[in-house]
Amino acid sequence: MDNYEKIDRLKKEKDAVILAHYYVDGAVQEAADFVGDSYALAKKAAAVSQQNILFAGVSFMGESAKLLNPDKHVYMVDRCAGCKMADMADADGVRRIKEQYPDAAVVCYVNSTAAVKAVSDVCVTSSNAVRVVRRLKEEQIYFVPDAHLAQFVAREVSEKEFIFHNGYCPVHKELAKEELLHAKEEHPHALVLAHPECREEILSAADFVGSTADIIRFAGENAAEEFLIATETGVFHQLKKENPGKRFYPVAAGQVCPDMKLVTLEKMLAVLEHLEEQEEIVLDDKLMEQAKKPLERMLVLAE
Repeated sequence: MDNYEKIDRLKKEKDAVILAHYYVDGAVQEAADFVGDSYALAKKAAAVSQQNILFAGVSFMGESAKLLNPDKHVYMVDRCAGCKMADMADADGVRRIKEQYPDAAVVCYVNSTAAVKAVSDVCVTSSNAVRVVRRLKEEQIYFVPDAHLAQFVAREVSEKEFIFHNGYCPVHKELAKEELLHAKEEHPHALVLAHPECREEILSAADFVGSTADIIRFAGENAAEEFLIATETGVFHQLKKENPGKRFYPVAAGQVCPDMKLVTLEKMLAVLEHLEEQEEIVLDDKLMEQAKKPLERMLVLAE
């Protein structure tokens, strides 16, 4: 019996469901019951029937799953897998900005801690941020923590005033226009698909800008056969799986999130084998009540 068969057997035995992000290793994605971007995983977490949720991703994703499923048990494949962007914002800092701008709606990217969500008005993901912000009644928006996604949304929703935080995703921020131009020289017929966490110099040179799920969808629907992908390389697994006749290239060599790569098939199996002994995600009841509201509001406004 191989690891996939063992994992499948253990999921049934322990009433567990596995949710995996597109950025984890392809072998892990193959073992998951559902693979998606942050928005799709948030929706799925709110709808699963199993009592045990095993998250193949980073810490804020597990927290979001717990917030939407307070009566269920949520575990991480690797408890050390965090998000550097999420760590760039804290609740006290958000409160200080709220005091300075009392009329602003605090819009927090889902890539944030439960504590930051608890002091926010609404949550967003890269796939729904423009839609949600446009539907808010407030004219002033404080967007936390990712400055690059915030600037992208601000360009799309120019009728509103934005206050930017200084957070960023290190993987996306490191991508430079010079690297993109060099990659385009090597692959002149490739379309450039970029994630909005990238800097504007990348987005302005892209043929398409969208979330991870949007990028996968665009690549499948477009007639082009070659694509340069400006996001974490874990997405290549799904891109190649869904489009076996097409070719995908990274913009640069360093498009890898080290935290996402902490999540492995072997660790997944070990957690499932000893699930009862694992440390599950536990959040304070009051914090959960406050932090769940912006997530639930997101799910309503994003429809």
